[in-house]
Amino acid sequence: MQKQILLKKRPKETPTHNDFEVVETSIGTPSDGEILVKTIYISVDPYLRGRMNDTKSYIPPFKLNEVISSGVIGQVIESKSNRFDKNDIVLGSLGWQEYNIIKEDSVRKINTNIAPESTYLSVLGMTGLTAYFGLLDIGKPKEGETVVVSGAAGAVGSIVGQIAKIKGCRVVGIAGSEDKVNLLLNDFGFDAAINYNTQDVGVALEEACPDGIDVYFENVGGTISDAIFPLLNNFARIPVCGAISAYNTAEDIGPRVQTHLIKTSSLMQGFTVGNYSSRFEEGIQELATWLKDGRLKYEETITVGFDKTIDAFLDLFKGANIGKSLVKVAEIEK
Repeated sequence: MQKQILLKKRPKETPTHNDFEVVETSIGTPSDGEILVKTIYISVDPYLRGRMNDTKSYIPPFKLNEVISSGVIGQVIESKSNRFDKNDIVLGSLGWQEYNIIKEDSVRKINTNIAPESTYLSVLGMTGLTAYFGLLDIGKPKEGETVVVSGAAGAVGSIVGQIAKIKGCRVVGIAGSEDKVNLLLNDFGFDAAINYNTQDVGVALEEACPDGIDVYFENVGGTISDAIFPLLNNFARIPVCGAISAYNTAEDIGPRVQTHLIKTSSLMQGFTVGNYSSRFEEGIQELATWLKDGRLKYEETITVGFDKTIDAFLDLFKGANIGKSLVKVAEIEK
């Protein structure tokens, strides 16, 4: 038997434990062309909140009373596939459960000689690729420009800022605690960092960005973003990756952005990393090179135990994580 986590009801605002259900079910055995995968790491991500709503989006909503899924790294325990051997380490979008039986084309094997397996859910995974393509393809940072990142100590934001530094930019991060501000300045090499809980963001941005803002990487939305628009330079670029401040609210009302965009001829473009799926290998190779060269660092908040998966997800909306949030479910069998 194994445990799995279902979506019991759709959250109205911030999710709680009551919106989920933990049940036990049989593990089962794979059929021809299938593999049995033991869950090692589960990725918990803010975008999953949107999938809990029954609304149209870029990805279908979760169904009630069915297993929640996200990025998972696992170990092949039993294989009836010609593609995988027992003990292979694989990555895919799998269920929040201790074991998954899946078709052989549902996952890909990862190379743990390049970097630890967890990095394929963080700096070498969807978060790293989101930062890479969002910043470079939409933000198009140029040497000497000013790049501002909200949610800067998070999984995506921390990578965005470092890539911007690699490209020769002045980088300003916005985060929610002094510990995170210190991390941005001392570990990730940001030029300036703002604590939105203790500082007036508008005033602090004016001081940190004396030459205006050329690229704003949007992860948060809300009043933080409202402070950005008056400081945009002509032809600024705004990759819109997320808006976590609005994920648990019924209405998100604020200043209108159109006038600022017109006055500065700025580009504001939403995206998801799936838009770049045909170029993932390009991104992984570049990120891996920077990681190997020591130009790219990463942080992971790892919660241990399958029973803590819901807690780890809920902690995202409290700002409790630094870098990528993962749940370590089990050790790899040797």
